[in-house]
Amino acid sequence: MGFQRCTMFFLLALCIVSQGLVKVTHGFACNWGLRSTHLLPPQIVVKLMKDNGFKQVKLFEADPGALKALGNSAIQVMVGIPNDMLDSLASNVNAAIAWVNQNVSNYISKNGVDIRYVAVGNEAFLKTYNGRFVNATFPAIQNIQAALIKAGLGRQVKVTTPLNADVYQSDSGLPSGGNFRPDIQDQMISIIKFLYQNASPLTFNIYPFLSLDADPNFPKEFAFFDGSAAPVVDGSITYTNVLDANFDTLISALEKNGFGSMRVIIGEVGWPTDGTANANIKNAQRFNQGLIDRIVKRQGTPKRSTPPDIYVFGFIDEAAKSIEPGPFERHWGIFNFDGSIKYPLNLDGGKPLVAAKGVNYLPKQWCIMSAQANVMDPGLPESLSKACTYADCTSLSPGSSCSGLDTKGNASYAFNMYYQNLDQRKDACQFNGLSVITSINPSPPRSSCHFEIMIDLSKHENKSTTTSLAAPKLKMDSMVMPLSTFMFTIISSLCI
Repeated sequence: MGFQRCTMFFLLALCIVSQGLVKVTHGFACNWGLRSTHLLPPQIVVKLMKDNGFKQVKLFEADPGALKALGNSAIQVMVGIPNDMLDSLASNVNAAIAWVNQNVSNYISKNGVDIRYVAVGNEAFLKTYNGRFVNATFPAIQNIQAALIKAGLGRQVKVTTPLNADVYQSDSGLPSGGNFRPDIQDQMISIIKFLYQNASPLTFNIYPFLSLDADPNFPKEFAFFDGSAAPVVDGSITYTNVLDANFDTLISALEKNGFGSMRVIIGEVGWPTDGTANANIKNAQRFNQGLIDRIVKRQGTPKRSTPPDIYVFGFIDEAAKSIEPGPFERHWGIFNFDGSIKYPLNLDGGKPLVAAKGVNYLPKQWCIMSAQANVMDPGLPESLSKACTYADCTSLSPGSSCSGLDTKGNASYAFNMYYQNLDQRKDACQFNGLSVITSINPSPPRSSCHFEIMIDLSKHENKSTTTSLAAPKLKMDSMVMPLSTFMFTIISSLCI
């Protein structure tokens, strides 16, 4: 996902994202990310999808636990290939054959997984990658297609590549002016032509939230489906929301290049609930309810009345996801990390969301800053740095759900996240004599700020009859990353 900075004049040129048209199945589609310290067991996630009417899912990688859990579930799967594999797949067709045999043929034949798409790379043409994957993406797509044909899956499984909106633009600032970025025009046409010839779709990601969050001049109401923003008039067409406008900008680009009937999937679209002022439950509920209503009504856009397949991003929060794009990255889920409901949504027929069942938790105890500890203690900044390096402190960022806590509250939240991430080990609540374990929930009353209790992975692992289905746990050293400017800002603000 990339940031889009736009003025009113360039609103549609730089906000453009994904749109799509593909054979629509009844039900919803979602993205299932796996970047978490305490993953909800995959069999529980699959049951959660089925309980809530999700019949399609996109995985960002061929995770064995997730794929096995999806076996014989009647859920259609798009399995992803990470960008760091593109070079090897592009340069060696045998590597592509091996990947397809291991991650597609194997799960279809042995586990009954209904794999429909292979997503080669993820937003590989982002400007921020500085062309790193531009030359490898198309050859990788070709080799994966060849491998699917060799495996006898060329008709059953289609290849695609999820792209970000910054691959196209509009010099006029209107959808009708859409065309592909000049620097990647040739690569885009080659990919589109190849996919079209193989009856495969394009996949694009659209994020009205990013447009709003990146530009203080973006008209907020235009990001929502029920907004009151001034409409954008493009000839005989009037646009009342950015999703329709972005969708049709892509369609215009396809039409200009001779592929007006090209099938397109919206691979990611959603709204986060925390991390910045615009990322909150109210906005997320408003946007996602409008999105679901469109899906249920099978509503298209002015240039394409047939609705696309739309994969909601995301299904569950990912507490270990990179925060380089922003602190909101860990909060895109319509469900919390444990499958509990963040906010109500009315699904098809007015059916409400159903929470995950059978989740086991660690004991109800929290690590907080001791009442006797002094906020001026010189050891506090070091303790906060330690906690927020190894745990998720994004809910403390400015404008977020826990940003209103005082200094002790900030420290308590950080200490507790570290403590929970380490499965409530006794030595995990030792912060230079500043902390203590309590059985009283420190979450502020009548607030969206929650002091978490983590999933007890050991109980789920003991219950699992197949060890490969147990939720994998990220090692602590894999969570460590250099403290970004964002993290320094957080830590300094906590000590004020």
